[in-house]
Amino acid sequence: MITLTATAPESLSRSAESTRPPLRVGLVQHRWRPDATELVRVLRDGIDRAAGAGAALVCLPEITLLRYPADTPAGPNPGDSAEDLTGGPTFALAAEAARANGVFVHASLYEKAPAEDGLGFNTAILVTPSGELAGYTRKLHIPISAGYYEDTYFRPGPGPATGQADPYPVYDPEGLGARVGLPTCWDEWFPEVARSYSLGGAEIVVYPTAIGSEPVFPAFDTQPLWQHVIVANGISSGLFMVVPNRIGDEGKVSFYGSSFISDPFGRVLVQAPRDEEAVLVADLDLDQRRDWLELFPFLLTRRPDTYTALTAPVDVEQPYGVGHEATAVVK
Repeated sequence: MITLTATAPESLSRSAESTRPPLRVGLVQHRWRPDATELVRVLRDGIDRAAGAGAALVCLPEITLLRYPADTPAGPNPGDSAEDLTGGPTFALAAEAARANGVFVHASLYEKAPAEDGLGFNTAILVTPSGELAGYTRKLHIPISAGYYEDTYFRPGPGPATGQADPYPVYDPEGLGARVGLPTCWDEWFPEVARSYSLGGAEIVVYPTAIGSEPVFPAFDTQPLWQHVIVANGISSGLFMVVPNRIGDEGKVSFYGSSFISDPFGRVLVQAPRDEEAVLVADLDLDQRRDWLELFPFLLTRRPDTYTALTAPVDVEQPYGVGHEATAVVK
């Protein structure tokens, strides 16, 4: 496992002196293993390395301890393989590593949530240095296409119509010194998600990810598109993006790694290889969010009075826009 470290580059538009110290964050890019003990050892080693390099927050990929299940459609009651939010092995790994290293640890799990649909939630968690749950967020957008049949495993996180928790919570835990959002993977493709977190005051958005090849179109490498859209969403909403992915072949999908950390100016501060386990560590100059949004004040000059089409229910007869026929999703 290699370790790559980056210091914060200078702000491109410093408007006022910053009094905030840089925040060092880390992530672990791993390959899944069927031996659960070995997998935990590798992940723990990665967390320890990031913490040893000075990271105050260490982030792990999507459904951290599981083989990616959704390369094939689920059978009945897939949620039977899920775990409790704080009573399962994922929280135990994060809490033990957080306490041992005195850092915040972010992880992702298949959360048990029994209901008639047989599904569970795809949930990101943030654990404090004392091993307590600082926050959690359930994945909102669920992929449905070939190789990523997640709708047969995961229930979408709650929207405001349910009367449940804010779908875009921003956490500001004592001792971290930053405001953080915790969406997951497919959420990263939606500009509305990044914008919602930014409006909620987030400075950093962490996207635990499991993405790789397209089984129906194996020659189509989506890695550049994936990276471009996340970096662009960070630019348009003034966010630091922390994106841990996995590597390796799991069933019908070959995961392409390429985990990265980017800043609001669109600079990729540090990036992992496509095919090697890695620890990334980067210093974030958090006031660069302020600098960028003062120069390009996207949030201030919005026109929400013109955005009604964005909040209308999805029209399944015209999902790709007015005048465009509904066609089948690639399965």
